[in-house]
This record gives sequence, C-alpha cells and structure tokens, in this order.
Amino acid sequence: MLPKTVGLWTRPDSPRLVNAENIFDYMDGAGELYLGYRFDHLESWEYESQAQKSILVELYFMKTADDAFGLLSLDWGGERLNLDQSAKENPADWARALYGEGLLRLWSDTIYARVMAYHETPESKAAVLELGRSIVKGRRNPAAPGLMGSLPGSFQPQWMLLKNRASYFRSHLVLNSLYYLGQENMLDLDLNSEAVTSPYERKEAKGQKRIQFLLVRYPDNEHARQALAHFQRAYLPEYQAPLQMSSSKEMVNVFSVEDGWLGCRLRDNVLAFIFECPDEKTAKTIINRI
Repeated sequence: MLPKTVGLWTRPDSPRLVNAENIFDYMDGAGELYLGYRFDHLESWEYESQAQKSILVELYFMKTADDAFGLLSLDWGGERLNLDQSAKENPADWARALYGEGLLRLWSDTIYARVMAYHETPESKAAVLELGRSIVKGRRNPAAPGLMGSLPGSFQPQWMLLKNRASYFRSHLVLNSLYYLGQENMLDLDLNSEAVTSPYERKEAKGQKRIQFLLVRYPDNEHARQALAHFQRAYLPEYQAPLQMSSSKEMVNVFSVEDGWLGCRLRDNVLAFIFECPDEKTAKTIINRI
C-alpha cells in the first residue's frame, strides 16, 4: 500500500517486521501499550532522503478494527484530517486521522499507523500526508466501537463529557495510564473484555471539578461478578460485607472513599463506575442513570 517514492523520500524494498515476541527489542517499555490490545504485527518502514531527515512509517496490524481505534483514542491531540476523500466525515463522529508537529496518527479498519517526519518542513508534511492517504486508500471505514456510544454527552445538566479525553481499551495497564486505580489488575481486564473511560467536567465559580466514568463489558455475568468481587477486595477493603445484589445479575452501590464518593453498578455482563463524585447524591443520581 505504500509508494516506493514520495516527494524526496524513498523506502527500502522490505520493512522491519515486529511481533509480540520481539516488540520490546523494537521499543523499550511502550510495547505493553500495543500488547494491551489485540496486536498482530508491526511493519516499520524508514523513508530516506539525501536532502532532508528521514520519515518513519509504522503500520500496526491489529486483529480487530476496534483495537486499531483504541490506540488512536489514547490521544486525541492534533489537527483532525480527512485522508479519504471518497468518504464524507461527520464532525460529530470520532476522528480517524490527527496531525501535529510532523506526526500523523490514523486509524483505518484494522490498521493503526504512525507516520513521523524527524524534522517537519513543508516538503516533509506534504510527504507525510501523502503517505497517510496511501495507507487509507481502498480500506474499509468501520464505525467506532459500539461501547463508545455508552458515553453520555452529559450527566445531569452540569457534568459535560470531555470528548478529547475519552478512550477505548482492554488492559489494566492502559487504564492506569488514563486513570490510575492501582498496580493490581483489580478489574480482571484482559483481551476478552472491553472498556471505555472519560472524565466529565463541571464548571464552578472557583474553577472546575471533574469526575471519572468507567464502563467495562465482560464475556458474561460470571466474569463481571468475579471482577466486582475482586475490585471490592482490592479497592474497598474497609467494606468487608458482600455488595448488595438486587438480583443475581444486577447491583447498585455507592461508597464514601478518600477522594469523594464512588458509585458502582453491575448489570448482566457490564460494570459501571463513577469516581470522585463530590457528594452521595451526585454518585447515586449518576450511577442509577447509567
């Protein structure tokens, strides 16, 4: 899908191939981020030019489009672009490509890509964008993961979604980079689960207040119940009594903790949490609305 030559730059005949076994040789530490999704392999291409610094192209082949989207959702910073002129984009939809300071990041079907000019110039920017267009050309444009639609635009009139901080993920290591709960995988997250999280903000006279929403979907109710029990032991050790269940598949509780009020709700195979609420009423109102 990549042209041999773009502008002043030319790529080699074959890429560097990276898989789960050697990803830590390619990147120190950051490999956990990609393995936290359903990663298949990576193709790394370096376009070189005698006149300007190189351009790096990284194609992350993921096993599902949701996972490719998830990697882009970890950072919504940059200028939003439409690289596929054959497809009209709705501004209300989630971005598919973002550019800033020489770096293009995009999601195209099952591919997450990074195209980076080591030194941004007008020529390198044009080449980076041309490479982006070549990556998305002819590929499908599936919708964002359905779970992203579970993020309400607001809670009550005053708590507004910070859409540029909303993320989709599967791993507790990714969660901790977004909202830190603790080193332990207390929600039993793995590649068979999926989750979304985002802060919600309320403007006040003395500044701004934020609460954090987290929603996790498990393969079945039994996995969700076990995860909730694990969360209670690890995060709420002062509450030793079993959490009250209204039925075998549903539960709603709120707790006073160190950083405010926490609400949690189990329904079938889904767990929802709201963290750092300023009072019990807010926690109950939001968690019962979800």
